[in-house]
Amino acid sequence: MRSLFSIALVLLVVLMITVEASMKKKEKGKEPKADSECSEWQYGKCVPNGGDCGAGIREATCNEQTKKTKCKVPCNWKKDFGADCKYKFGRWAECDTTTGTRSRSGTLKKALFNAECQTTIKVSKPCTPKTPKPKGGEKKKGKGKEN
Repeated sequence: MRSLFSIALVLLVVLMITVEASMKKKEKGKEPKADSECSEWQYGKCVPNGGDCGAGIREATCNEQTKKTKCKVPCNWKKDFGADCKYKFGRWAECDTTTGTRSRSGTLKKALFNAECQTTIKVSKPCTPKTPKPKGGEKKKGKGKEN
């Protein structure tokens, strides 16, 4: 009976040590919630790590506090108006033969990170020449029997 009580006591001590160690590990991974006091964060532009697009870092400030967050600048034609301005676009217009471009306009849907965005924008791109696709006129011969 004493041996059973001793084993139970040892297991209880080991369990308490394990729980305490795991709690300390969780607390160690957490940062203090100092930024919860601040409600008016001012975000800067996303600065790519290399080149003019891709993954980068954005700096935010509030009172005396500064923090850096990960961000991404898209690598496409939309970078003229920034990655933090989201627009709802209409359909592309027909090709303007004098300029060789087609355009469409967009209205501001969302401004992320307090970005200064234009309410409406107009974007354009070069016209692509349409090449007619064959409409199944000639079929490829397979490896089957020939008649």
